[in-house]
Amino acid sequence: MDATSQQAVYYLSEVEEAAEDVLTSKQQIMDLDTKRNRNREALHALKTEVSNSENVRVCFGSMFIKVPKSKSMEMIHKDQEQLDKEINDLRKGLKAKVNRLNEGSLS
Repeated sequence: MDATSQQAVYYLSEVEEAAEDVLTSKQQIMDLDTKRNRNREALHALKTEVSNSENVRVCFGSMFIKVPKSKSMEMIHKDQEQLDKEINDLRKGLKAKVNRLNEGSLS
């Protein structure tokens, strides 16, 4: 291959790598958003369908554990905050990745 062809192949591989990075970030955001929506549904169900004095079963990995309603809601709220933080961080990074890809300043 001559030098021009090598540069073109190198540039295209850099563009493809950057595009894959963008797509990976978008997929991570969608996965985290799905989890956040499930948590939101769980919070709504706990608020409307369960009395305050009841213990609820919460799934941890492959087992269910009975915990007080208030404790389970607290855990879900903390998880929501963590998910929001992760999604916002990914979105901030995604903007920079997309701008880099659009500008063509890959090097």
